[in-house]
This record gives sequence, structure tokens and C-alpha cells, in this order.
Amino acid sequence: MTGADEEYDDTPLALRNSRTTLDRLLDEMIEQPENLPSIAERIHQVFGETRAVMVLDMSGFSRTTQRHGVAAFLLMVHQMKRLALPEIEDHGGLLIKAEADNLYCLFDDTDDAVRAARGIMRQLNAANMVLPEERKLYASIGIGYGQVLNIDDEDVFGDEMNLTCKLGEDVAQRSEILLTEGARATLTLKHVETRPEQVSISGLVLGYHVVS
Repeated sequence: MTGADEEYDDTPLALRNSRTTLDRLLDEMIEQPENLPSIAERIHQVFGETRAVMVLDMSGFSRTTQRHGVAAFLLMVHQMKRLALPEIEDHGGLLIKAEADNLYCLFDDTDDAVRAARGIMRQLNAANMVLPEERKLYASIGIGYGQVLNIDDEDVFGDEMNLTCKLGEDVAQRSEILLTEGARATLTLKHVETRPEQVSISGLVLGYHVVS
């Protein structure tokens, strides 16, 4: 079998996981509102996955940009990605996208996501031992597990992704790793301890778990 044969994808064009397929199905929803439930089911069939998701948010960038300019901000983001990416890949993860000072990743299970998150924190702590105070790297991380829509390994949507973003970007403090209920329920690492917490957001009580 040749390399070309190995790369051949015989999935029908209408069922391939791509942004084009998603846009076409969303257009059908607009044009055929009477078929919305069946089209929504097709979207879940094409894009639906059960995965662990990890969202990393770096800390202190507004202050860094104000004091030292955009170039300093870009340098710190670049350093963070260089330290984080090997940990993500070494634990079977995939970097879906990087936006500003955030990283969005997918993993097969919660254990691998937690291993990667702890590895990233170790790498940042080690780097901070030699970095000047104004360039020290800090992050907060949220991890979830559940049903998501994965758009061609380039974007992820779903309730679990929303919860994970909320934890990583808004709830977690500097150097914290927080798990959604779904992630905690699927964590099997016996040496990792967690404690339950709650936070009220827009009148809703959100339960989560802090990795010790």
C-alpha cells in the first residue's frame, strides 16, 4: 500500500468533519426549520466526541502589556507555548487552538489531561526560578470531560467546554488546576487528591474540584 493510499479518506464529502460540512448543515437548519431535530442529530453524528478538554489561561498580561508593551506580551505567550506544548503532546493531547494568552486542548481521558496540566505547572515553576520578576509565567487551568463537538481539530463547542472555559479563565486562581464534575467523576489517578468547591455565577451554583 502506498502512502497516498494510506492517506485516502473514503468518507462521503457530506459526512466529513470539516468547517465546510458544519456551515452546510447550519445553512440547512436555517432553510429547513421543520427538519431542525434531524439536522441537529446529523451534526452530533459527524462532530460529536466524548473527550477531556483543557483550557489554560495565563495571568497578568494586562499589567505586562501596560508596563512593557505588546512585544513583551508576545514573548511571554511564546515562552508559555514552548513550555506547555511538549507536556500536552507527551500525554497524548492535541492543541486545538491558541488565542491571545489562552490554550485550548483535547485529550482522550481526564487522567492524561491532569498529567499534562501538572507537568505544565512544573515547567512554569522551573522557568520562573531564572526569569526576572516582570517576565515570570503563571497560569490557571480548567479541565472537563464529556460530550463536545470537535470541528476538524480546530475548534470545540459544548456545555462541557463552556464549563471548562469558565473554570480556567474566570474561577481558577494563579497556578490552580480545577476540574468540572464530569472530569472529577472520570479521574482515576490514585495519587492525585482533590477537594470540592462551589461558586455562584449569574445566580447559578457551579460545583468544581481543586487539584491539590
